[in-house]
Amino acid sequence: MNVHKLRRVPLVAKWPVTPYRNASTKAPRPSKPIPKSSKPVAIKRRQTIPPRQTHPARQNTQPETPNAETTAKKGHGIPPRALTFLGISALTISTYCGYLYASYTREVGKAQTLNVPRDVSDRYNTTAATFDADVELSEKAMGLGKKRQDLVRQARGHVLEVSCGTGRNLPYYELGERRGMDADGRAAVLGCRSVTFIDLSPQMVAIAKEKFEKLHPAAVVPAVFRACDAGAVEPADIARSGEPVHFDTVVQTMGLCSMPDPVATLRHLGSVTEPGGGRILLLEHGRSHYDWVNRILDNLAPAHADRHGCWWNRDIGEIVRESGLEIVEEKRWHLGTTWRYVLRPKGTEKSQS
Repeated sequence: MNVHKLRRVPLVAKWPVTPYRNASTKAPRPSKPIPKSSKPVAIKRRQTIPPRQTHPARQNTQPETPNAETTAKKGHGIPPRALTFLGISALTISTYCGYLYASYTREVGKAQTLNVPRDVSDRYNTTAATFDADVELSEKAMGLGKKRQDLVRQARGHVLEVSCGTGRNLPYYELGERRGMDADGRAAVLGCRSVTFIDLSPQMVAIAKEKFEKLHPAAVVPAVFRACDAGAVEPADIARSGEPVHFDTVVQTMGLCSMPDPVATLRHLGSVTEPGGGRILLLEHGRSHYDWVNRILDNLAPAHADRHGCWWNRDIGEIVRESGLEIVEEKRWHLGTTWRYVLRPKGTEKSQS
């Protein structure tokens, strides 16, 4: 029996094996020197915080599902006081509108039964004492004081005011002549050399004269007050050396509504205005731009004329065109019911040349 010698067969690994580095082959790491301290180091222990306990009364304070009241409040977002105020305001406005409509209907029915003459200027004899108080609030609301001032400030030279009434334009006159610049930037003589105030109502003229004397105790310029018809006035009151002269400026505010024949009056005023550069200044009220406003004015016109002596539904533009005067400037406010005109006699340019 042959006995063979055992051979050492090398083991072949299927995968590469990373050689293991045991502790004996590892190079020793240098140890860090431990600092020596003379005092012992205290080791802080981590404190444990107990869990926060909630008060049992505070738990479950909010409902899991919102109720109907909470949902309604979040829906509109308007405070109850505001809703109450809006409701009261709407009720007040509707009540006032109903009152106005009822009053309007009653006045229209009354106006249709009146037989009012065309000439109602005599009404001012009875309303002269309370005229200023009656129109003060409405004129302030419409800003007519500023419009009166802007118009009257253009007056210069010998001035005639027609339908002066109680003298509501008196504070706006610049009495006494001075040299200055006109609206076009040219050198001119400004201010009034004389003033003449006329009205059909003697009571109105007396109040205007009393106001003028309080405003101007000392005689600044010659001032004349007369109760007469504007359709027959002549410039004889301001004659110099016996010669009649023309008026440089004619002023009329809220007067065409009460005149018996406004077209003829304007024609006459054009004949007494200085043809070389005179002006007729008008501030009137009448028909509107809108038909619905004109219907209201027409329906209430007889009652208003009988009470206040004013036909407030007259077509001021048509009256001016029929007078034959030349229109220099035209403006309208308040839905077209307030008219402003600057007029001059026809043929002014020819006379200037």
